[in-house]
Amino acid sequence: MFDQLTILAPGLLGGSVAKAARARGLAQRIVVWARRPETRLKLRGQPWCDTVADTPEAAAAGASLVVIAAPVDKIVELARLIAPHLPAGAIVTDVGSVKGEISRLGHAAIHQPAHFVGSHPMAGSEKSGWEHADAELFAHRTCFVTPLPKTDPAAVETVVKFWNDLGAEVTTLDPDAHDEIVAHISHLPQVLASTLCAFLAKKNPAWRNFAGGGLRDTTRIAASDPKLWRTILEQNRDEVLRALRQFQDELQAMQASLSNRDWFDVIARLERGQAYRDQFRPLP
Repeated sequence: MFDQLTILAPGLLGGSVAKAARARGLAQRIVVWARRPETRLKLRGQPWCDTVADTPEAAAAGASLVVIAAPVDKIVELARLIAPHLPAGAIVTDVGSVKGEISRLGHAAIHQPAHFVGSHPMAGSEKSGWEHADAELFAHRTCFVTPLPKTDPAAVETVVKFWNDLGAEVTTLDPDAHDEIVAHISHLPQVLASTLCAFLAKKNPAWRNFAGGGLRDTTRIAASDPKLWRTILEQNRDEVLRALRQFQDELQAMQASLSNRDWFDVIARLERGQAYRDQFRPLP
């Protein structure tokens, strides 16, 4: 149990961390900070937090573990802001979906006697805001922990255990390897879903009324916050571009097979896609 768990910018993920930690008894005291005064006002009195601080610095004071749940372009900024106010031995982690730059700059901002260990829980939805937080959001979901070679091993072990205790299945990975993986399995699908909807928006508006389950399932994540995704794509731009180029090659190959009426190749591609999808591990 942590003496004090601090969560900065508790949206969907941060709020879910707080709820999960409270439900599992992982912290004696949970302190949160939100950027907007009206959000802080609404958070006061929530059963899953004990104190709502007025500044990040005040929230970090006395913390055993700090979880920075801000958008990816604000994580390092907050880490630098709270660094002078952390007690000795405090650990800072985050939930950002891009890890290379955040892990390196976070480590530079927070050093002995405190520690920074990057994290990325693969959980969430197209909805945002602490109002949608769920204590079971991380149950049986992958969480990447992305230490650098010089990261304190005990701090890494503590962060791994924390996510395990929240119900996640933890994988420890180099930050750059993480960014390559999520560019393909998370950021590319977002770009494809959003681009498909943007393309269809140019067609007859009445067509959307005929959408069946296939289109709805394929494009669910297109409903995600564009501003949030703009910062993610900016941070992981190079890896996403590489994934897009490779995907374009695959798409052009399918187009060529259709153009040439090469039905053997068409069905081979469809079967390969079906086999990949069938091998997904089931969600809880």
